[in-house]
Amino acid sequence: MLRADAGSAVAGAGARIALLIIDMQNAFFEDEALAGQQQGLVAACNGLIEAAHGAQAPVFMALTEHLRDGSTWTRSMLEDGQGFIFRGTRQADVVAGLHVEGVDVVTKVRDSAFFGTDLAARLRGLGVDHLVLAGVSTHSCVAQTGADAFAHDFQVSYARDAIGSTNQQYADAMLEILSESYRQPVLGQAEAGALFA
Repeated sequence: MLRADAGSAVAGAGARIALLIIDMQNAFFEDEALAGQQQGLVAACNGLIEAAHGAQAPVFMALTEHLRDGSTWTRSMLEDGQGFIFRGTRQADVVAGLHVEGVDVVTKVRDSAFFGTDLAARLRGLGVDHLVLAGVSTHSCVAQTGADAFAHDFQVSYARDAIGSTNQQYADAMLEILSESYRQPVLGQAEAGALFA
């Protein structure tokens, strides 16, 4: 099923790998489906952060933040007349227990961490060509970031135990598409951590 050994996920000799954690913020865990996964996701993300720091690999965290004036809102927010995750609120804060020391932050206003940000340039400046993705939600922000990473010519691996979704059926379908069509493997926790060894 959607798994690969660590060796098949590595871009090749000399590849530089970075960890990107997406939307591990209080707002997303207000949903009951994700709330029940929070503790396990935090632990899995922390394990990957530790592995990346141990290997002196870059660690980035993509956070969603919107402005109250509506200038950053999505089309659906504007249609509903209601924003989400406003800068400076508890909703925008990182979830408790996530080890964010020494982590570089990318602020985004759309699902993809690449859209409207300097993430690609920052990764290229560090010589990164392979991303390990973690965070929420699998079928939206994680998937959109993975697809855009492909478009930017980065190799991607998904850390299955460190990603969560509000809809497991959607998540599984999206991972199957990304794994097969974009050749982006889905790895277990040990396999994902081993990429940083």
